[in-house]
Amino acid sequence: MDGGGGSRENVTAGGAYTEELHVLAVDDSLVDRKLVERLLKNSSCKVTTAENGLRALEYLGLGDEKRTSLEDNVSKVNLIITDYCMPGMTGYELLKKIKESSILKEIPVVIMSSENIPTRINKCLEEGAQMFMLKPLKQSDVVKLRCNLMNCRS
Repeated sequence: MDGGGGSRENVTAGGAYTEELHVLAVDDSLVDRKLVERLLKNSSCKVTTAENGLRALEYLGLGDEKRTSLEDNVSKVNLIITDYCMPGMTGYELLKKIKESSILKEIPVVIMSSENIPTRINKCLEEGAQMFMLKPLKQSDVVKLRCNLMNCRS
């Protein structure tokens, strides 16, 4: 996993300090994972990547035998961004598992997809997704995402 060496603070344009966001990025496509990671790092986010929903759940402590790490990793992750279409467990199924967890349910989840299917988008938003974004992500999407997240955290 990506080791950033502790929490880092950034100075905003107004001179205020903001805590560095730690994002868990989940995508089965290496190219898409690297793109999302680069865009997030350009926006001063710490990024941990997972190649599928099961790995993401293991990192978050919801895997079969990983219960002990749950609270440690939860406190470190401020946002989960996941692809919708993945083998084994879809982003929607991952979203449902996160929202069913009493400890994880407060973490915002953003779903990404290359397919603009309104019923899918609505289903994810109704299940508790913070946002639904179309791939490929652009830097402007990440800026919008950060603004949205900051509003929801304050």
